[in-house]
Amino acid sequence: MLRSTSRFIVASAIGALPILGEANHASAQSYPIDCAILLCLSGGWPASVPCTRARAEFIRRITPWPVEPPLQIWRCPMGASYDPIDDGDYRGRLYDILFDAAPPPQSRPVSRPRTETDATPAVLSLIPDREARLSNGFALRLAQGRADIDISGPEFNFVRSIRVYDVRYARQHESGRDGDCNRTASVRLGTYGVQGDFAWTPTSLAALPDAHVGLERWGDHCPGIFHRSVFVDWRDYEGNYGYEQVNY
Repeated sequence: MLRSTSRFIVASAIGALPILGEANHASAQSYPIDCAILLCLSGGWPASVPCTRARAEFIRRITPWPVEPPLQIWRCPMGASYDPIDDGDYRGRLYDILFDAAPPPQSRPVSRPRTETDATPAVLSLIPDREARLSNGFALRLAQGRADIDISGPEFNFVRSIRVYDVRYARQHESGRDGDCNRTASVRLGTYGVQGDFAWTPTSLAALPDAHVGLERWGDHCPGIFHRSVFVDWRDYEGNYGYEQVNY
C-alpha cells in the first residue's frame, strides 16, 4: 500500500510539471526539468514522458565534457508545506514542497516598496497565477547552489544518496626491463550536502561501487588497462538502488 501511495503522489506531481513550464518559458525552461528529475528520481523513474526526458537529462549531465551535477536542485523553485505529518509517511510532503499554493514569505520592511535588494520570499515559484514574481534569473542568484528551502529531513535522503564517480583516468601497464607494473589513476567523488549543495572530493578506485565495470583486472598481475568513465548511483525514496555508467 505504501508503495502504491508513493507512486500515485509522484505521478500526480509529474502531471503538474507542464504547468510550471508555461511561466517565463524562454528564460526558465531549465527549472521544470530539475523539478521533474527530483520527482522522478524519488519515485524510481516511473514510466512517463516527463520522466524519460528527466532521466535523459540526468545522464546527459554526467556525460563528459564537462561533468555536471546530475540533479541541480537549486534550479527547482519549491514551496514548503508547514503542516506536520503524524503518521511517519513523508511522501505527501514531496508533492506539497513543489506545489503548495501559498508558501509563507519572509518578513520585509513595510515602510517602502519591495525591490530586488529587499528580503524576498524564501520559496520561489514559476506557477503563473502566483503573486510577487521575481525578475528573470533572480531565483538562480538566490539559490546559490543549494535548495531554497530546508531539505534536511528524511524525505529528502534520496537526494543525498546520489553519488557521482568521475574516473578521469586509470592506467596500468608494464614498463622497464624488469617488467615493473605502473599504475596511475585520478578519481573524484561528487556528493550532495544536507541542503542539496554539490561538491567534489578526491577518492580512489577502491571506492568505486561493485556495479562499476571496466576495472575488474586492475591489480591482477599487470594487464594493460586504460579506462575513463563516469558512474552515478542513487537510492530512490523507498531505498531501491539504481545506477548508470558512461564510458569515454
